[in-house]
Amino acid sequence: MTPDSPDSVRLDRWLWAARFYRTRSAATRAAAGGKVELNGQRPRPASAVRIGDEVAITKAPYETRIVVRGLAERRGSAADAAGLYEETAASRRRRERLARQMRVHRVPRYEGKGRPTKKERREIERLRPDWPGDD
Repeated sequence: MTPDSPDSVRLDRWLWAARFYRTRSAATRAAAGGKVELNGQRPRPASAVRIGDEVAITKAPYETRIVVRGLAERRGSAADAAGLYEETAASRRRRERLARQMRVHRVPRYEGKGRPTKKERREIERLRPDWPGDD
Protein backbone atom coordinates (compact mmCIF):
# COMPACT_ATOMS: atom_id res chain seq x y z
CA MET A 1 0.00 0.00 0.00
CA THR A 2 1.48 3.35 -1.04
CA PRO A 3 1.07 6.53 1.03
CA ASP A 4 -1.57 7.91 -1.35
CA SER A 5 -3.62 4.70 -1.49
CA PRO A 6 -6.98 4.56 0.33
CA ASP A 7 -7.52 2.78 3.66
CA SER A 8 -10.56 0.94 2.25
CA VAL A 9 -11.91 -0.18 -1.13
CA ARG A 10 -15.35 -1.27 -2.35
CA LEU A 11 -15.78 -5.05 -2.05
CA ASP A 12 -16.77 -5.57 -5.69
CA ARG A 13 -13.78 -3.55 -6.94
CA TRP A 14 -11.40 -5.46 -4.68
CA LEU A 15 -12.74 -8.88 -5.75
CA TRP A 16 -12.28 -7.85 -9.39
CA ALA A 17 -8.78 -6.41 -8.79
CA ALA A 18 -7.75 -9.57 -6.89
CA ARG A 19 -8.89 -11.63 -9.92
CA PHE A 20 -11.54 -13.70 -8.20
CA TYR A 21 -14.02 -12.60 -10.89
CA ARG A 22 -13.40 -11.73 -14.53
CA THR A 23 -15.60 -8.63 -14.53
CA ARG A 24 -16.61 -6.15 -11.92
CA SER A 25 -20.26 -6.78 -12.67
CA ALA A 26 -19.72 -10.50 -11.95
CA ALA A 27 -18.13 -9.54 -8.61
CA THR A 28 -21.11 -7.29 -7.88
CA ARG A 29 -23.60 -10.08 -8.66
CA ALA A 30 -21.67 -12.53 -6.46
CA ALA A 31 -21.61 -10.14 -3.50
CA ALA A 32 -25.29 -9.25 -3.91
CA GLY A 33 -26.23 -12.91 -4.39
CA GLY A 34 -24.71 -14.15 -1.14
CA LYS A 35 -21.66 -15.86 -2.66
CA VAL A 36 -19.30 -13.64 -0.66
CA GLU A 37 -18.99 -13.09 3.10
CA LEU A 38 -17.05 -10.26 4.71
CA ASN A 39 -16.00 -10.88 8.32
CA GLY A 40 -18.72 -13.51 8.72
CA GLN A 41 -21.56 -11.34 7.43
CA ARG A 42 -23.32 -11.02 4.09
CA PRO A 43 -22.09 -7.70 2.64
CA ARG A 44 -23.36 -5.35 -0.01
CA PRO A 45 -21.20 -4.91 -3.11
CA ALA A 46 -20.23 -1.40 -1.94
CA SER A 47 -19.08 -2.55 1.51
CA ALA A 48 -15.65 -1.32 2.53
CA VAL A 49 -12.79 -3.84 2.55
CA ARG A 50 -9.83 -3.07 4.81
CA ILE A 51 -6.51 -4.79 5.37
CA GLY A 52 -6.96 -7.68 7.81
CA ASP A 53 -10.59 -8.39 6.86
CA GLU A 54 -11.58 -12.02 6.28
CA VAL A 55 -13.45 -12.77 3.05
CA ALA A 56 -15.16 -16.07 2.20
CA ILE A 57 -15.81 -16.67 -1.51
CA THR A 58 -18.05 -19.52 -2.65
CA LYS A 59 -17.62 -20.81 -6.19
CA ALA A 60 -19.35 -24.17 -6.21
CA PRO A 61 -18.16 -26.63 -5.05
CA TYR A 62 -15.28 -24.72 -3.46
CA GLU A 63 -15.32 -22.21 -0.61
CA THR A 64 -12.18 -20.13 -0.24
CA ARG A 65 -11.43 -18.16 2.93
CA ILE A 66 -8.85 -15.43 2.57
CA VAL A 67 -7.38 -12.59 4.61
CA VAL A 68 -6.96 -9.23 2.87
CA ARG A 69 -3.26 -8.24 2.77
CA GLY A 70 -3.43 -5.34 0.31
CA LEU A 71 -5.87 -2.97 -1.34
CA ALA A 72 -6.31 -2.12 -5.01
CA GLU A 73 -9.02 -0.41 -7.02
CA ARG A 74 -7.54 -1.28 -10.38
CA ARG A 75 -6.85 -4.68 -11.87
CA GLY A 76 -3.17 -5.43 -12.31
CA SER A 77 -1.09 -8.44 -13.16
CA ALA A 78 -1.76 -11.86 -11.66
CA ALA A 79 1.36 -11.49 -9.52
CA ASP A 80 0.07 -8.18 -8.14
CA ALA A 81 -3.34 -9.73 -7.49
CA ALA A 82 -1.79 -12.65 -5.55
CA GLY A 83 -0.20 -10.13 -3.18
CA LEU A 84 -3.58 -8.68 -2.22
CA TYR A 85 -4.67 -11.70 -0.17
CA GLU A 86 -3.53 -14.79 1.69
CA GLU A 87 -5.60 -17.96 1.83
CA THR A 88 -6.02 -19.46 5.28
CA ALA A 89 -4.37 -22.83 5.92
CA ALA A 90 -7.66 -24.52 6.82
CA SER A 91 -9.27 -23.25 3.61
CA ARG A 92 -6.38 -24.53 1.50
CA ARG A 93 -6.56 -27.99 3.11
CA ARG A 94 -10.36 -28.23 2.57
CA ARG A 95 -10.06 -27.09 -1.05
CA GLU A 96 -7.23 -29.54 -1.84
CA ARG A 97 -9.08 -32.41 -0.13
CA LEU A 98 -12.24 -31.67 -2.14
CA ALA A 99 -10.22 -31.49 -5.37
CA ARG A 100 -8.69 -34.93 -4.62
CA GLN A 101 -12.15 -36.38 -3.91
CA MET A 102 -13.52 -34.98 -7.15
CA ARG A 103 -10.64 -36.51 -9.14
CA VAL A 104 -11.32 -39.94 -7.61
CA HIS A 105 -15.12 -39.83 -7.98
CA ARG A 106 -15.63 -38.70 -11.53
CA VAL A 107 -19.09 -38.09 -12.90
CA PRO A 108 -19.88 -40.33 -15.89
CA ARG A 109 -19.76 -38.33 -19.11
CA TYR A 110 -20.81 -39.00 -22.65
CA GLU A 111 -17.67 -39.93 -24.60
CA GLY A 112 -19.19 -40.52 -28.02
CA LYS A 113 -19.17 -38.29 -31.04
CA GLY A 114 -21.89 -35.72 -31.59
CA ARG A 115 -25.28 -36.02 -29.97
CA PRO A 116 -26.04 -39.23 -28.13
CA THR A 117 -28.53 -41.57 -29.74
CA LYS A 118 -31.79 -42.34 -27.98
CA LYS A 119 -30.32 -45.60 -26.67
CA GLU A 120 -27.14 -43.89 -25.43
CA ARG A 121 -29.18 -41.11 -23.77
CA ARG A 122 -31.24 -43.69 -21.87
CA GLU A 123 -28.03 -45.38 -20.68
CA ILE A 124 -26.68 -42.03 -19.48
CA GLU A 125 -29.90 -41.28 -17.63
CA ARG A 126 -29.81 -44.71 -15.99
CA LEU A 127 -26.29 -44.03 -14.63
CA ARG A 128 -27.03 -40.49 -13.47
CA PRO A 129 -28.65 -39.86 -10.07
CA ASP A 130 -31.97 -38.06 -9.91
CA TRP A 131 -31.45 -34.47 -11.02
CA PRO A 132 -33.62 -31.55 -9.99
CA GLY A 133 -36.36 -31.11 -12.56
CA ASP A 134 -36.43 -34.80 -13.55
CA ASP A 135 -39.90 -36.18 -12.93
